[in-house]
Amino acid sequence: MSFSDLFDSGFKKRNESHFAAIVRVAKADGVITDDEQQFLERLARRLEIGEGDFKSILENYESHPINPPASYDKRLERLYDLVRMVYVDQIKEDNEYTLLKKISVGLGFKPENVKYVIDKALKLVDAGADLDTFTEEIKNMNR
Repeated sequence: MSFSDLFDSGFKKRNESHFAAIVRVAKADGVITDDEQQFLERLARRLEIGEGDFKSILENYESHPINPPASYDKRLERLYDLVRMVYVDQIKEDNEYTLLKKISVGLGFKPENVKYVIDKALKLVDAGADLDTFTEEIKNMNR
């Protein structure tokens, strides 16, 4: 196995873990709606997750660990994806919000700040913020 194969494998695993975390949020209420399904399909393409892996992750999402990215910008990008999934899901239940907080801590956000970060992130996505605006606003709230 070459070095590039190891890198590609690690990159693929991180993407699969990120995708599985989003599936966890989507399935928190026990159902994946049509909107959620469409979002998951778009995200899978963006993360280069093939159809076989897509189906496998939907069935076995709990077997994938949350692998936090080292880069703060990458963590924000993953948070953005998670919050958009929750927004599509029209979060209503405490267990979904709690799950989002747990996943956010798993991504590397500080437990003492995670509620504030999640609330701000939900407001930004609700306002239609794109990734660049989202990232800038979250970074600015920490100043």
